[in-house]
Amino acid sequence: MNTETNRFSNTLHENQNKNWVRAIDSTKIINWIDDLFKILFPEKALETIQIELLLDQNKANFIAILSEIVKDKTANEILDDAESFYTTLPDLYHSMQKDAQAILDTDPAADCIQEIINSYPGFFAIEVYRIANAIASRTSCLLPRILTEYAHSKTGIDIHPSATIDVPFMIDHGTGIVIGETTTIGKHVSIYQGVTLGALQVEKNMQEKKRHPTVEDHVIIYANATILGGSTIIGNHSIVGGNTFITKSVNPYSFVMQSNKNTVLNQQETKDINFFSI
Repeated sequence: MNTETNRFSNTLHENQNKNWVRAIDSTKIINWIDDLFKILFPEKALETIQIELLLDQNKANFIAILSEIVKDKTANEILDDAESFYTTLPDLYHSMQKDAQAILDTDPAADCIQEIINSYPGFFAIEVYRIANAIASRTSCLLPRILTEYAHSKTGIDIHPSATIDVPFMIDHGTGIVIGETTTIGKHVSIYQGVTLGALQVEKNMQEKKRHPTVEDHVIIYANATILGGSTIIGNHSIVGGNTFITKSVNPYSFVMQSNKNTVLNQQETKDINFFSI
């Protein structure tokens, strides 16, 4: 073994001895969140389930996961965090029902609540966020981010677990949505695919500052709109049109739209014109 290899081997050995948080088998977390959804929404289960039995097992699995991830708390503190989280399940469930109803009331393609719960990626991403956010408010660990990244990988919707999102909230289609860490979203907000609620500047020294926008109640944001900046506020009852780019606050009851205009020509009148697309 040559000198460089020895040096690299020693570096790896030193790193292994540091008090780092070890990786956890992601299947444990995925199984836990999937079982929790079966408890909250039995229609997602392939078989009849015994809710009390599954809930007890789910709580035990949650404690085991926290015990592997959280290294700065005692066993009793972890138990307290777990109990605190599970006492919020009724409120979380109530919020999730409101989210589902808002989608049903808003989306003309939605036929029933069961369809939304079982097949809507936007609903799944929102509810994983709500669970992750509830955990993040109780304990500082990797689990909330692992959960939202699991939802991200399944849906293409990226919601930071520390974002603040009121109830109800509606995502339609959803692919490509990004909602940053310090985003604040009010009640009855609807967001479509490709929307970014992001930071105007990305610098490490802004970590403790509000970097992402605030969206007030009853706002609709259509596809591929980009809204940036911690001081940017989208006023209540506003509509943000598709492909818009916003870095300044918008007053309540505003309608923001892209100024570019499409030109519509009759094909029969333009048959001798050569068109080029890039």
